[in-house]
Amino acid sequence: MLLSLLVCMHRTNEAPSLFSLTAAARAMRRRPTNSEALLWAQLRGRKLGVRFRRQAPVDDFILDFYAACARLGVEVDGGVHDAVERRRYDALRSEVLLSVYGIRVVRVRAELVERDVLAAVEVIRAALG
Repeated sequence: MLLSLLVCMHRTNEAPSLFSLTAAARAMRRRPTNSEALLWAQLRGRKLGVRFRRQAPVDDFILDFYAACARLGVEVDGGVHDAVERRRYDALRSEVLLSVYGIRVVRVRAELVERDVLAAVEVIRAALG
């Protein structure tokens, strides 16, 4: 029920316009979090064998990192993602991305990235298969 509600909501006028979504993604690229900047340094330039884009719009969502050829999204989750409602929303969002767009989402804790970026890269490498 919640999944269908989320799918319907993002298909209505409540969804952001392509222009506003693209502008938001550009702004997020200019001001990455510390953990996003650390991880981007490890993902850029096909270092894992695939091209990642950062702050990539996919329909009405913005993924922190996205490898289109692998259909893999990477989300760096900081403390704001610990709230129950946010975890529920993140799970629904991941489910929509998988069921509607065929994009698997791997979530990496920001604390892991900042503490051991190479361990975070291994989580992503494993998700790539």
